[in-house]
This record gives sequence, C-alpha cells and structure tokens, in this order.
Amino acid sequence: MYYDPIKRSLGNVFNRSPWLRRLFYHLLDLLLLRTWHVHRELRKWAKGRTREPLNILDAGAGYGQYSYWLSGLSSQWQILAVDVKEEQVADSNNFFRAIGRPQVQFAVQDLVLYQEPNSFDLAIAVDVMEHILEDVEVFRNIHASLKDGGMLLISTPSDQGGSDVHTDSETSFIEEHVRDGYNIHEIQQKLRTAGFERIEARYSYGEPGQVSWRLSMKYPILMLGRSRWFFVLLPFYYAVVFPFCLLLNWWDARTTHDSGTGLIVKAWK
Repeated sequence: MYYDPIKRSLGNVFNRSPWLRRLFYHLLDLLLLRTWHVHRELRKWAKGRTREPLNILDAGAGYGQYSYWLSGLSSQWQILAVDVKEEQVADSNNFFRAIGRPQVQFAVQDLVLYQEPNSFDLAIAVDVMEHILEDVEVFRNIHASLKDGGMLLISTPSDQGGSDVHTDSETSFIEEHVRDGYNIHEIQQKLRTAGFERIEARYSYGEPGQVSWRLSMKYPILMLGRSRWFFVLLPFYYAVVFPFCLLLNWWDARTTHDSGTGLIVKAWK
C-alpha cells in the first residue's frame, strides 16, 4: 500500500498548531520502535557534547521529529534537515520558527546529489535508505559531507522480514520502498565502498518489536488505507493497544537480537 497519502493526511491534522505538532512528535517517539533505538544511539553520541557548537545533518527528515528531539538536547547545535518534499520543508521551517528554534533549518535537497564537504559532525538517515535506489551515491555524499571523525547513524529495514517481506514471492508492505531490506553484511560493504572505515551494525525489531509494529503501525495503516473514517476510531484503538506497545518497545530496545526486521548501523569517517 502507499504510505505517503496517509502521511500527508496526518500532517494536515497535526500542522494546524505548534502544540498539536509537538503532541504528534511525542506520540511518534512513544509508538515508533525505531525511535527508541535511534534515541538510544543518539544519547550515547551526545554524551559530553551538548555544550559544543556542532553541525548535524538530518538526511531525509520527513516530519522533522528527530531534528526536534536533537534541538531539545542542545541549543548549541546547528541542524540542517533536508527532504525532497517542498511542502513538508516549508511547514517544518514555519513550525521551528514558531517555537523559537532558529538553529534548525529545513531545505529541499536530493540526497543523491546533495553534498556539503567537511561540514557535519553527525548525520542521521532514519527510514530513508529503503526509499533510494542509488544508495551508494548517497553514502558517498554523506561521507564527503562529514568532518573527520563524524558519524552516520542509519535505521532501515533488514532482509530478515523487514517491510513485512518474509518470502521471495512477497513484496514490501510499503509501496514506496525500492528494496525490502538490507542484508547486515551488504550495507556494511556498501558503506566501505563509500569510504567509511569503522562500521557497527546490529539488529532491531526482534520478536517483541515485530509484535509491537503490527499493533502500532501495520494494522492502523491498513485501516486508514481502506478509509479515512478510521481516523475517528484510532484514539479508541490506541487506548487499548498503547500500553502493550510501550512494554514491547521497552523490551525490544533493551535486548540484543540475533536477528530482527530492522537494522541500526553506525559508520564513522
């Protein structure tokens, strides 16, 4: 199914006021298991750095929730968030100006083409690479854009059932994906080809996370894909499943998984 129309509908609802958008970000932080894993890695990276004037690239920023979260950790950090969707970029710039965080700027850029040599201390690409066919070109551009010692953090589906693909005959649950998921060794090799030398990769979305994803994301998205009237039912649905999803997310984020449908990858220049 196509996810972008649903994202636009959600954006139209929560862009009506800054406090609604803040609420939306907090809900995403709780519901999306990838956010639990990404925040965990970002806290490690940020330790001892919150007073340093650093530059961060949010590559494929989407709604901007990671730029929002990072800007809350330190007002010293300059954050450039890029995306290909012009309307989303404009909405995000308006929001960050409205809440008084001018250190966050959004810009329309194509990651296949965008490069800003030796400019960033950190780059994040959360659920982005599964949408881009020319992934090695993007890795090269990010590598060139990082300062020496800079880190790239990636969250993406794996080939162990990511995108809800479990057999060769199945296709991605999300139509916009150009690949179902990365093999854990494949993505590391592509990063080395792009110039990264030190790379760490681990699985996310183990068994607890997969149950949480179905309850918190797959089933609601399927319902919304059938009819927008399901927006009315969503609060009641989440009132039932939300406590279980929180427990499952907490469990998954604190467990080392031998396999999983997601990958968390860190690469240093």
